[in-house]
Parts: sequence; structure tokens; C-alpha cells
Amino acid sequence: MSETSSLIIGLMSGTSLDGVDGVLADFEGGAIRSVAAAFTPFPAALRSELMALQAASENELEREALAANGLALCYADCVRQLLPAAGGPVAAVAVHGQTIRHRPELGFTRQTNNPALLAELSGIDVIADFRSRDIAAGGQGAPLVPAFHAAAFGKPGLARVVVNIGGIGNISILHGDGRVSGFDTGPGNVLMDLWIGRHLGKAYDEDGAWAASGTVHQPLLQALLDEPYFRQPAPKSTGRDLFHDGWLDAKLQGFAALPPQDVMATLTRLTAVTIADAIRAAHAGIDAVHVCGGGAYNATLLRELGAALDGASVASTAALGIAPNRVEALAFAWLGHRFLQRQPGNLPAVTGARGPRILGALYPA
Repeated sequence: MSETSSLIIGLMSGTSLDGVDGVLADFEGGAIRSVAAAFTPFPAALRSELMALQAASENELEREALAANGLALCYADCVRQLLPAAGGPVAAVAVHGQTIRHRPELGFTRQTNNPALLAELSGIDVIADFRSRDIAAGGQGAPLVPAFHAAAFGKPGLARVVVNIGGIGNISILHGDGRVSGFDTGPGNVLMDLWIGRHLGKAYDEDGAWAASGTVHQPLLQALLDEPYFRQPAPKSTGRDLFHDGWLDAKLQGFAALPPQDVMATLTRLTAVTIADAIRAAHAGIDAVHVCGGGAYNATLLRELGAALDGASVASTAALGIAPNRVEALAFAWLGHRFLQRQPGNLPAVTGARGPRILGALYPA
């Protein structure tokens, strides 16, 4: 670990399972600055295996270990892309890992990863396993990004909501008085991606064009909204353990005659409505809503979100100085920086943990 470098690489691979987002960040003087970004797509076989590992399967211990090795190769590739922009030593690589199980109610979460291999491949200290300590302290282990959102986007006297729409949606409510709250709202892109993959063989609905060609079906929307998670009080977190193809197929019982584009329009509305309902429930007197994650590039989804918020202004985090596709990787770089500073990275008011905790584990180069 470089004792003098303020540079940290953050790596994030989320529930969309498309690949690794990487950011080279500079924290000199207490600033939060994104220097460079890179993306390494998952090979099709690795993506398929990571998807399969979301559920119990034969020989999964060995298969997970091999998938972790494959992930480390992708992470190392992303690091290599970013190093030329560093121009000097990098203090650490902070890597989230790939969530394959998230069961805080049972006291565990599993982000598959091989940080030891990544340290070997990169020659840089690696910080990993950010969620486990919060869960050990009685928390949900998620979402962890609200603390970063507060550091990067918070402004005294101004109430903002930062909405991250990856596979799962989550909100960070930055109250103007310095308080921060947040939780996972439910599906972000996960069901939409599943549906378009099944019918059109695409990874995602580019700009929401397919959803825009359909019509929202209200009875189906009500069936989708009839999910206890949406009414569960915070703190709460979720993932593919709940919102997966089996969940969707069960909800679609009785709607087989619907055109697939109408189902897509309804799934897009579901994401928008559940996020908007969560924001309204906060009673925060919100001045602005900013979106990051892949969903920020879905124009149809953003229109739906604005409509669900009664016409409130909805913009991407680019308006606040950070591109939407860099925010999560930058958040884990920030968590790595907090670890190196021996500062807590969680917010107990968000996760429900018994108190602030230093998050992460170090794998020296």
C-alpha cells in the first residue's frame, strides 16, 4: 500500500451482471474526484455461471470458486485499463465482488470474489468484503452507497434524493439538515432486462424504446405491486434472491395473452412507481431528484419516474458533476478510502446496524 498516494481504484459489478465498472479516484485534500473510468464486460460463460449461482445448484462450492477466479481476471483487466491514467502509485483497489446471495435476515451475505488473486495479478493492495461487518453488527449490509451520496452530493439546507437504478433500485435521501436515510426500493432494471432478454435476446432496453412501444396494463401492475417487500418498513434490502424469473412468472399467471411490449411497459412503470412511492413516504420536502446507474440512460424510465412524482424534476447525477455510470464504482473507491483512514463506511440509520463500523478486509499485494 502506498502511504502517500491519494489514488484508489473502485470496482463494482452489480445485479445487472453485465460486467465490471471501474473508476480511478483521487481523494487528495478530502476531495472526491473521478479521474478515469473503464468497463470490462463479462464473458458470456461467466455471466451465465454467475446467474446460475444465484440459486442452489449442484457442486456450487467448486463452481463458485472457479467463477470467483474468472471474476478476478475481469477485475484485473479493468485495473490494467485504469493504471495509465494514474501516473503514479495507487494506494489500493477497492472491489465489491459479485453478490450471489443476500440473506441478512439469516445473518449473511455472499459477494463472490478472489481478492487474493486480484492482489497477485495487480500488484496492488486489495480491499474487499464491505458488507459482512455491517451484517455482523445486526445491519442489512445494504445499501452502502447513501454514505457516499451524502459525502459527494449533500448540500446543507438542500433536500436531495439520489436514486441508484442498477439491477435493484435504491434511494438515498439527503435531508437538508444533514440526516441521511435510504433503502432498496425493489427492482430496478432486473425484471426489464430479464424480459427483453427472453423475448428479443437483448441485454437491456436501450433508451426504453421497447417499453415506449407498449401500453401499461393496470391489472398486471397491481399484481406486481402486491408484493410484501414494497410495504415493508426500512431498514430493508433486497436482490435477485426475491426478484427473479420465478417471481415474475408467478405474477404473470393469468396474463399470458398480453403482448410482450405491454409487459415491458408495465415492468418499467413498476420500477418508477415503487421508487416514487418510497420517496413520497420519506416526507422529506425534496428539492431535487438525481438518478445514477444504468437506469439513468433509460429515457422512458426517467419520464415515468417524473410522472410518478407528479412532474417533479428528475435529472441524472451528471448535473451534480459525476456521470451516472461512475457513481457506484466511485462509491466503493470512497469506501476503500474510508477503510484506509480507519473511518466507518456504514450509516446505521440506513442499514440498521448497531453502530458505525469500519467496512472491508485487506489483502496486501
